[in-house]
Amino acid sequence: MGETIGDSVVAADPLELLNVAVAVARRAADLARTERTAGVEGVGTKSTSTDLVTAADRAVERLIVDLLRARRPGDQVLGEEFGLGEESGSAGSAGGDAEPTGPTGPTGPTGVRWVVDPIDGTVNYVYGLPHYAVSIAAEVAGVTVAGVVRNAATSEEWTAVRGGGAWREGKRLAGSAVTDLGQALVATGFGYDAARRTHQAAVLAQILPRVRDIRRFGAASLDLCFAADGRVDAFFEKGLGAWDKAAGGLIAEEAGLRVSGLRGAPAGPKLVLAAPPALHGQLHDLLVALDADGGP
Repeated sequence: MGETIGDSVVAADPLELLNVAVAVARRAADLARTERTAGVEGVGTKSTSTDLVTAADRAVERLIVDLLRARRPGDQVLGEEFGLGEESGSAGSAGGDAEPTGPTGPTGPTGVRWVVDPIDGTVNYVYGLPHYAVSIAAEVAGVTVAGVVRNAATSEEWTAVRGGGAWREGKRLAGSAVTDLGQALVATGFGYDAARRTHQAAVLAQILPRVRDIRRFGAASLDLCFAADGRVDAFFEKGLGAWDKAAGGLIAEEAGLRVSGLRGAPAGPKLVLAAPPALHGQLHDLLVALDADGGP
């Protein structure tokens, strides 16, 4: 029996969707790691000359789409590399860091949409840094109900089902216990456009004296999982796509973090802020004062 969420009926319950996501993510992570061992090929660029994409990104996404279609025919797939194009199962496409301009919710007969980042952290991947992930989330009526993020280099894996908590290796996650922003280790990331980086650098220069320190790991899905896991105390970034935050954002929420934009806006391309409730307001107000979601 399906579960009703909004006006849609879930063809499979969220736990079933998570099981599919985990099985697919593990296969995809194995392929990404194998391709990396064999040597990175077909390196190109997307939005700027520093925004890299590889043949492996495309191959891993094709594998994910094929596996999802085999297990869940009729579901829609939104992927970073192919958007909602033919490779992912519908018309239209989404590029850059914006939200998709096509359908914003599931339109297929099952009412389920998968949001996929085949290799989050492509620059790390190209340079051989062991910090890149496969991220897969399942949405129903625009609401993320299940998600998995798997570090393909290390095989660490984070999962969540809406209402069921966030988990890593059997441990339920609860985020950081830090309550003073001045003692917080804050993760962030930067865009690839030079003008955006200039604005982000100016914001960061004002934040750095007011926190314990800053970390920039280069994969937003893993940053969100690190915040959920308490490995960092909070995370924020401007310019994330749906695929960057879908699974990691749910994992952070289910760990008890507040995941939002600024000034009452939801988390989205303008800004994603994830922090425990005790830190969220402090960091939110600082980001607002610094116009962190402004600029290019």
